[in-house]
Amino acid sequence: MATVTFRDEGATGKPLDEFTLPDLPERISARELVRLRVREEVARHNAAPTSRFRGLVRPVDAEVELNGYRMGAARRIDWERQADIAERAFQRNGFLLLVGERQIDDLSEMIDLTVDPVVSFVKLVALVGG
Repeated sequence: MATVTFRDEGATGKPLDEFTLPDLPERISARELVRLRVREEVARHNAAPTSRFRGLVRPVDAEVELNGYRMGAARRIDWERQADIAERAFQRNGFLLLVGERQIDDLSEMIDLTVDPVVSFVKLVALVGG
């Protein structure tokens, strides 16, 4: 089993957030890794729901704010729906997935977490007019 550090970074490489999960499989697909990460962050939010969500992708009906998303009211979030949104965001280049120093381009790619235990999610910002 592997222990993995999930790290969020801005487009400039500035660290935004980080958490560690133990007991993950040694080999996992990028898709499973993204979905696992989203499931964990949603579980943490749902344990004590607030009107603010800090996560990889924006929940439905939430507004973007500095380092997170503001929801109208404190509520629970459906992790599977969030994971589906994250997969679509990856495919549209909404964020980059880096394992160690290597960029992952395909969600079906297998990752050896014993070799690269740090997984970075680089959030990209849409340009105005672009």
